[in-house]
Amino acid sequence: MEYYIKDIKKDEFNGREIELNGFVNSIRKGKNNSFLILRDPSGTIQCVSHSADKGFDEVNKITRESALRIKGNIKKDERAEGGYELSIKDLSIYSIAEPFPLKKGHKKVFLFDNRHLWLRSGKMTAIMKIRSTVFSSIHEFFLANDFYEIQSPSFVGGSVEGGSTLFETDYFGKKAYLTQSWQLYAEAMVNSLWKIYTVAPSFRAEKSRTWRHLTEFWHAEAEMAFKTNEEVMDVEEKLVKLVVKNVLIKNADELKLLKRDTKVLENTVNKPFLRMKYEEIIDLANKKGLKLEYGADLGADEERAITSSLDIPVFSINYPIELKPFYHKPDPKDEKHVLCNDLLAPEGYGEVIGGGQRVDDKETLLKRLKDEGLNEKDYEWYIDLRRYGAIPHSGFGVGVDRLVMWICKLPHIMYSVPFPRTPRRLNP
Repeated sequence: MEYYIKDIKKDEFNGREIELNGFVNSIRKGKNNSFLILRDPSGTIQCVSHSADKGFDEVNKITRESALRIKGNIKKDERAEGGYELSIKDLSIYSIAEPFPLKKGHKKVFLFDNRHLWLRSGKMTAIMKIRSTVFSSIHEFFLANDFYEIQSPSFVGGSVEGGSTLFETDYFGKKAYLTQSWQLYAEAMVNSLWKIYTVAPSFRAEKSRTWRHLTEFWHAEAEMAFKTNEEVMDVEEKLVKLVVKNVLIKNADELKLLKRDTKVLENTVNKPFLRMKYEEIIDLANKKGLKLEYGADLGADEERAITSSLDIPVFSINYPIELKPFYHKPDPKDEKHVLCNDLLAPEGYGEVIGGGQRVDDKETLLKRLKDEGLNEKDYEWYIDLRRYGAIPHSGFGVGVDRLVMWICKLPHIMYSVPFPRTPRRLNP
């Protein structure tokens, strides 16, 4: 039977012989005894080999990050890390590692250059486990609420979030772009399925070097027929609450390893989110020392200042029309604003979700395309959705990497993904 280290640190295994696969986290060699710390995805355990034991000489050939299969007896030992120790009876060596290049004290650039090796560290393993819980929880939420999972193209012929952030590529002699969002295609598919979602990468050619931007990021997007902006915020809040609740339950050890204070996460689960209009957000920002005028866009620095003292997420709603893409529906009561929302994470992390109600009539859509200087011909099929039986609908997109960054309280979004892509980083 295959065991993980976490499985055997129990009284019922005391004295039993078992086999473990793992990497050598560290090793201390001696004349009479050698100790190594074996690591697998679930944790670590101290293993000991005595000079009289079979395989002692083999143990002393082992290096850090070598890959092994160890057979031995488990015994409870309070002196050992984790309270248990494995006495080595036999071992198989999968590979002997060359001198490992990563040590304590390396600069961040060196660690990102060696990301393929850094992912083995305890901290990165913890982040990736939490990331896995976040993704599985997103699927859990949508499937439990009767959404259909849908996929859309990665090659597209027009922009969703603005032409300045498009990655252009040659598509058999034609111009094509990497998708910024599934948004336009979702609006086609929502007409048949009514409640749909996707989890997929999106691409933005932003040369921004802020702490929360990537050129390739993971999007969890949803679209719902016959829903208003207010109703879609209710869905967003329930989704985030479920994700955070699952992380608190399933990843308590990882949060502890990351030294994450969970009080704000617990507030997120147990308290209603704040909802503030754009003008109220601007007032709050100015009370914190910023000098923002009406019409100012909120970037990373502004949102950090606004949310730094908050202990629960806040919805910033109904932005000025010029700040949001053409598909957002103008507020019928005030057409200078659109029916939209940005969910801002507390503790200075800012936007993790953008959503809102969509334009659902042809004339308004044509006006919005014209106002933004977009070519109507590039959006003919999208305009068709308003010609042939349009319905009210709303949706949102979660920046999953940003959500992970906030949940783990990481200093930069690059820590939240296995292999980050930024304007300056394409490898590894």
